[in-house]
Amino acid sequence: MSTPAETLGLLIKRAQHANHRALEAALAEVDLSLLQWNALREIGRNPGVSMRRLAELTFNSDQGFGALVGRLLRDGLVERRQTAGRALTHSLTREGAARFRKGARIYVRVVERAFSALSDDERESLARLLRKIVAAKPKTGPTAARRRG
Repeated sequence: MSTPAETLGLLIKRAQHANHRALEAALAEVDLSLLQWNALREIGRNPGVSMRRLAELTFNSDQGFGALVGRLLRDGLVERRQTAGRALTHSLTREGAARFRKGARIYVRVVERAFSALSDDERESLARLLRKIVAAKPKTGPTAARRRG
């Protein structure tokens, strides 16, 4: 008997939720939330990209990412520069880069612990299956719902 897609989706969500809670608790050691750490990671990885693109990379709305960056600016973890036109770019400050690196060590430790119950082969299988799901890019939205109904 096949496992229903709803059950699979719920299991993925529960695993993600547990992972996020563990990361939130651990990142508190360096006075960062998971959202802040993720924003620092993407700002550092993607110099010069737009706020909209950073919002996409961090799974935030434009407005939500703008508020998050405001807090990072206030805390001295990022700096903002205006480029041609009205475009704004962000970069990590020295303190932001240092805090990101400390958080990265914590992140790796927590995520390794989360997947420690899986063998190397199981981890490879899981990665392959998740890549397959991501690559399928299922149709979403009202038109997709009408086609199914």
